[in-house]
Amino acid sequence: MGKEENERMIRYLFDSNYIDERTANAMRNVLREYFVPQIYKQYAYSDTPFPIGAGQTISAPGIVGLMTKELKVDKGMQILEIGSGSGYQAAILAEIVGEKGHIYTVERVPELIDLAKKNIEKLGYKNIEFIYGDGTKGHPDKTPYDRIIVTAGAPSVPKSLIEQLKNGGRMIIPVGPMFYQNLILIEKNEKGNVKETNLLSVMFVPLIGEYGYKEGQI
Repeated sequence: MGKEENERMIRYLFDSNYIDERTANAMRNVLREYFVPQIYKQYAYSDTPFPIGAGQTISAPGIVGLMTKELKVDKGMQILEIGSGSGYQAAILAEIVGEKGHIYTVERVPELIDLAKKNIEKLGYKNIEFIYGDGTKGHPDKTPYDRIIVTAGAPSVPKSLIEQLKNGGRMIIPVGPMFYQNLILIEKNEKGNVKETNLLSVMFVPLIGEYGYKEGQI
């Protein structure tokens, strides 16, 4: 357990073209074992998702890595994450943006905010801010964002998130029916025009909120 298994996982993801060198370097500094429940720690470096409570999951490392790679994150960027989970994705992004960058992560489940905060505090990141609220509305207070990442499946792309994305920015979001979506890369050019690219089929938990799925639909 630990750095050696993490490195084997990273080599597999790199050889499989899930991640690039920048993402690999970030993942080297973020051990996944800190973000999975105790019962799954021995499997922390398997390329598989795990339940983390409240009906939510930590995504498989391959999906986390691919989404990070496709965002093309740079140092100093301001990033909005929708769905904090246990904090793994936020920690990897925080590694890349560095001290001058910032991650704003919105979560609707209070116990998951508590879990993610505890995990992040153990690793000492100071550039991650947790916000309790409806992620489908984004976080207007800090707009616009250089990058937006959504870690739950939406029936369609919330317009609020497109509006909060900076011109020249990129967003990645799973879109489609509950529990089966297409991972969509959204690129917003300097004139504000939007291009969508379908990357691959994925399976995320539903995005709940005013502009997502409703509680009664689940």
